[in-house]
Amino acid sequence: MSVRSASVLYDVPGPRARRRYLVAGVLGTLGIAGLLWWVVATLADQGQFDGALWESFEYNTVQQRILDGVLATLKAFGLAAAGSLLLGVLLAAGRLSDHRPVRAVSTAVVQFFRAMPLVIMIFALYQAVFTAEPMWGLVVGLTLYNGAVQAEIIRSGINAVPRGQGEAAYALGLRKTQVMSLVLVPQSVRAMLPAIIGQLVVTLKDTSLGYIITYPELLFVGKWIASNSDGYPYIPVVLVITPIYIAMCLALSGLARWIESRGRRGANRRGASAA
Repeated sequence: MSVRSASVLYDVPGPRARRRYLVAGVLGTLGIAGLLWWVVATLADQGQFDGALWESFEYNTVQQRILDGVLATLKAFGLAAAGSLLLGVLLAAGRLSDHRPVRAVSTAVVQFFRAMPLVIMIFALYQAVFTAEPMWGLVVGLTLYNGAVQAEIIRSGINAVPRGQGEAAYALGLRKTQVMSLVLVPQSVRAMLPAIIGQLVVTLKDTSLGYIITYPELLFVGKWIASNSDGYPYIPVVLVITPIYIAMCLALSGLARWIESRGRRGANRRGASAA
């Protein structure tokens, strides 16, 4: 067997297969291009690309509402992120507990909130408890759902540490709390960090569900702008609101990479000083 054929996980396609792939690729590209052309043509017929639809964004009131929407989004995200991480730590500790009733209750809570559709949970909390404070309906719903997910991430990260690390710590006479806080958690943080930050990005994007309970976050503000402008400019609104969401998510991901790189450099310095 040649080196080239041994380096792939499937048979190398022959001339006929390559022609079929080429034809399928060309047809797929043409189909996607045709669909995009139809969408753009339909929106153009509706006047969504007219320059007059952008005039709403020239008013200071609209610009201030967008800024207020961004701040409301970040406020809800900050509270939900802190709450979900705290809840995740508590539920993960419960699932790792030596006491069977604590494990059973923690497992039931995690499985319930992971299975519950987030939009239903937020709407139910708003209607039943937080009718006068829609922000807390959104924050509590995000906290419960994402806290359950973060609990599984934390539990999996701790269980991924080699068992010999914990056994060695127990052999030295450390209690379980000391083993977790001094041995297992510090080693698992670097492995858990990308998944934790990824779930925080999901939490940030899920703040847009506040729209259904009239919380004035960014998406709700975009709907307000479109509804109070001539011609219902939903394409200009999308082109303004979407980059803001993307920028916030990219900033959060960049912060995660910075924290991870600092942790890696700190570990390397400690290793070099120990050597």
